[in-house]
Amino acid sequence: MLNGAQKRVGGLPRRLVAAAALVPVLARATPAAARTAPVRGPGPRPGPRGDKAGKARLRPVTTTEAQWRGVADAIGRQGSMLRGMTYHVGFPRTDLRVVSYGIAVKPTLALVSSASFVRYSDGTTLMMGDLVCTEGELQHLLEGLQRHGIDQTAVHKHLLAQTPDLWWTHVHAHGRDAEEIARGLRAAIDRTNTPPPASSGPPPRKNTPLEGIDTDGIDDALGTKGTNSNGVWRCVFVRRETITDGGMVLPTGLSATSAFNFQPLGDGRAALNGDFVMIADEVQDVLKALCRGKIHIVELHNHGLTDEPRLFFTHLWAVGDAVSIAKALRRAVDVTNVKPPPTEGLAGE
Repeated sequence: MLNGAQKRVGGLPRRLVAAAALVPVLARATPAAARTAPVRGPGPRPGPRGDKAGKARLRPVTTTEAQWRGVADAIGRQGSMLRGMTYHVGFPRTDLRVVSYGIAVKPTLALVSSASFVRYSDGTTLMMGDLVCTEGELQHLLEGLQRHGIDQTAVHKHLLAQTPDLWWTHVHAHGRDAEEIARGLRAAIDRTNTPPPASSGPPPRKNTPLEGIDTDGIDDALGTKGTNSNGVWRCVFVRRETITDGGMVLPTGLSATSAFNFQPLGDGRAALNGDFVMIADEVQDVLKALCRGKIHIVELHNHGLTDEPRLFFTHLWAVGDAVSIAKALRRAVDVTNVKPPPTEGLAGE
């Protein structure tokens, strides 16, 4: 005898009839059908994506500074070319007087917003950047980015125990109108107190003397050559792998660097701030090496959403003898697949 759940319709149990009715619906929802759905068109949001099924990767093309004049006008300041592919613009927060663990933080130690623009073989432009703001500015900045179709890929900290409270947000846009992206970015930044450039024209090459730390000793300990970034000694490493984001090949050093900034404090001491770039298998080894070296871990997070290989970053902090800090860093560097950068500058410098 059949119960209510087993009553038949036309000789078949009700549940079999219902399952049969679902077959055409499920067939229309197969992954193959989903892959044929239209992608978002070009504009200041992510455009066509590469995938693991073999779709061709978009590759960056070389450009000249003159080709970015419209972006410079739209964003309200002049940038500089890096390795012929990346147009890099910095927005130093020279208006902020920041103290972290009792150390007065120079802008080039941790307080420079930046954006990088790259042209691709299909004529589109990728913009990636990292913006610093006070906690009171944060929601206004995020609202401005959203209003202009610029994605946020991370909201995080570079410093701890800081006054005023600061936040950093990584930003991403991809589209055919580079100037529209630049205008949107400027409109969002204008919601903060980020100061305008001091003067028009290319930014001057600053070379504030470094006193009180052994920069040669730092370089020897790390196995690379640092640069003077307006009074802060900066050492950078880049990933050896080809990094892609959404099917776009990233130029060397774009959003994939380990960068260490040493701010001189006198008598060989320095304040260290910066971050490591890692793949998942490297994360725990790096964290262990940093902890053994008495280097504080500030944050573990991602900068991007669709990067391959998947990248992780940890921001860090230390105060002490600069060369000793560099030696501790080297033990962590050695467990990651990085190398010293090309001789030209890197995005973020």
